[in-house]
Amino acid sequence: MPRTAPRICPLCEATCGLTLTIEGTTVTGARGDRDDIFSRGFICPKGASFGELDADPDRLRLPLVRAYGLDGARGALREASWQEAYELIAARLPPLAAAHGPDSVGVVLGNPNVHTVAGSLYPPLLLGALRTRNLFTASTLDQMPKHVSSGLLFGDPFAIPVPDLDRTDHLLLLGTNPLESNGSLCTAPDFPGRLRALRARGGTLTVVDPRRTRTARLADRHLAIRPGTDALLLAALAQVLFEEKLTDPGPLAELTEGMDDLRAAVRDFTPEAVAPACDLTAGEIRALARELAEAPTAAVYGRIGSSAVEYGTLASWLVDVLNLLTGNLDRPGGALFPLSATDRAPRPPGPGKGFALGRWTSRVAGHPEAKGELPLAALAEEIETPGEGRIRAVIALAANPVLSAPDGDRLDRALAGLDFMVSVDPYLNETSRHADVVLPPPPPARSAHFDFAFNGFAVRNQVRYTRAAVPLEEGQPDESEIHARLILAVSGAHGADPATVDDLAIARELAKAVADPHTPVHGRDPGELAALLTGESGPERRLDLRLRLGPYGDGFRTRTAETAGAGAAGTDGGAPGARAGTPGLSLARLLEHPHGIDLGPLRPRLPGPLRTRSGRIELLPAPIAADLPRLRAALAARPAGLVLVGRRHLRSNNSWLHNVRALNGGSNRCTLQIHPEDAARIGLHDGALARVTAAGGVLEAPVEITDTVRTGVVSLPHGWGHDRPGTRTSVASARPGVNVNQLLDGSRLDPLSGTAVLNGFPVELTPAALAPPGPN
Repeated sequence: MPRTAPRICPLCEATCGLTLTIEGTTVTGARGDRDDIFSRGFICPKGASFGELDADPDRLRLPLVRAYGLDGARGALREASWQEAYELIAARLPPLAAAHGPDSVGVVLGNPNVHTVAGSLYPPLLLGALRTRNLFTASTLDQMPKHVSSGLLFGDPFAIPVPDLDRTDHLLLLGTNPLESNGSLCTAPDFPGRLRALRARGGTLTVVDPRRTRTARLADRHLAIRPGTDALLLAALAQVLFEEKLTDPGPLAELTEGMDDLRAAVRDFTPEAVAPACDLTAGEIRALARELAEAPTAAVYGRIGSSAVEYGTLASWLVDVLNLLTGNLDRPGGALFPLSATDRAPRPPGPGKGFALGRWTSRVAGHPEAKGELPLAALAEEIETPGEGRIRAVIALAANPVLSAPDGDRLDRALAGLDFMVSVDPYLNETSRHADVVLPPPPPARSAHFDFAFNGFAVRNQVRYTRAAVPLEEGQPDESEIHARLILAVSGAHGADPATVDDLAIARELAKAVADPHTPVHGRDPGELAALLTGESGPERRLDLRLRLGPYGDGFRTRTAETAGAGAAGTDGGAPGARAGTPGLSLARLLEHPHGIDLGPLRPRLPGPLRTRSGRIELLPAPIAADLPRLRAALAARPAGLVLVGRRHLRSNNSWLHNVRALNGGSNRCTLQIHPEDAARIGLHDGALARVTAAGGVLEAPVEITDTVRTGVVSLPHGWGHDRPGTRTSVASARPGVNVNQLLDGSRLDPLSGTAVLNGFPVELTPAALAPPGPN
């Protein structure tokens, strides 16, 4: 008989609750879980396709290992046992690292890692085992500017305030289209419904975007800005607030330093100076600044369109500056800091360790690290360039940088020249086809789910956990065991019990906890505490540990519901504890609530999250001040010709959902959108092929003429280009599209964050039939 099971959707940041219908071991349907305490039954097309994704016949079920000829020549990939796969890793990687040093191994983390339990828990342990500094992640393709700006402002790169969508009176969105993306660094199931509710209660929605997106069509005001100039607009808004004496930080004035320096720093960014560069009017800019200041509450929120640009870190910084200047930072209805159930327990405010950039640099181009990560755009040169410290082996965890990073052709060639490569990936895709070993995780229905990352960006404090809805196939390890055995193989302990990896992680976390005088377990015996942990697996015991030591936890039976809440409020500016009448959190408590536990709305938390050396909000950090002259020079810049921006589809998430037939159609198309006036000037007609040329290469894409994109701008979606040989993605390969990132050579980066400039870069267009032959 069919049965149902709850499951948190792992396919985007909204983390909606699903109800799966299961027949035998097959997921036959997915609908929104009406009892989910966060999403309340909302579902998008991605969640509805869960069953098809889960049963995709192109998913790998067994490891692949590469055959080698007697002369050492690389042969084809073939299926192998798990034992053979790990033996090959153990035989190749440790000797290579021993001979050439730990930095000869590079690690690449893709976006899907933050959507799984294993991807959240094990990569730090892998990096510790390898001792490499060569870490490259998808963050330097999208969100790193926000981490850097938060680190500089607040001392913690993960202290990211999110807009209080359900209570704000004026929401300003820049470079984001949540009706298609479902949000980013702002976990909000039913983002469209929340925006409509804002309008229904009389609030104002302003959207700044060069495209008239679905979100822009919903707005009260749409400002079609010139791409890449968001930081100029935000600086002008701050200048107006100072000039017209509209600043009012409220109680945060006593927690903030650098206000006078900030006033002087933005003095030149008047609306009149900024307007021509942004292609807006000075009147529009002044009106927006006044409305933000006069609104009862307001929140400014910017994402990829304002982040993956030349001034991404400055724009991210100015978003929080505006929230602070208008008195809306750390205020209900403004932008607040979520408090995740697995976050560190609140502690007394005071000076912290601060945040530093550039503690080391990349070997070839000298790119500074940010948050321990190097620009993914630099990976190819680190592999290709000879010399000491060259990357000779790569471990790619759920990553497809051949499509997601600039100049995939160069990276494609570089990966082919590695001495050894391992991919943890369910597909043989454009990147994993180069691996010597591919380790495929099980389908999502056969994995437990907890959002370690996204709960820290949620617009409401809550906690949910779902166990695997379908048992593993015989002989198939779960994703956590795959990662644990990989860690053992690279650390010279191949063959040891994978449970030892979790035991070691638990022992380390408990040792830190008992040594910390601010935890409820200070001075206790770590072994005694470890014996109290519950759970059916190592990851569940680690989750139990973090829940119990977290801000809502039972503190290993030292907190009641009342003392848990009081302790949080007493040290973190009113952070909520467990709901009255309920015990403190633990895994056992969470399992009693399969649809989650509501922990209440976001509340003011400052100064709790501050970790700056001063213990205050450092409004104009030195790296930001040093980068402002570059922005000031942009006042006179005017792009010649056309610039290109990306595009997000509701039925897609980067490159990893294009093999699901139900999602590969409709509006999910790889077309070059262009305004009718630009199309007529160039001689393009709807459906024709246009030849697009930029610094990194040339491609041809079908034209879609539409007035939803402003003049001077063209748009191509990212994540496409599934036409390389040696992959096994039949649906994606049938409609390959083109890889927009091939237009980039990797040289254009935001200098503070190392983030690739994926939006607002210049391109040239000609009709494909008239174009001269190019190098590609």
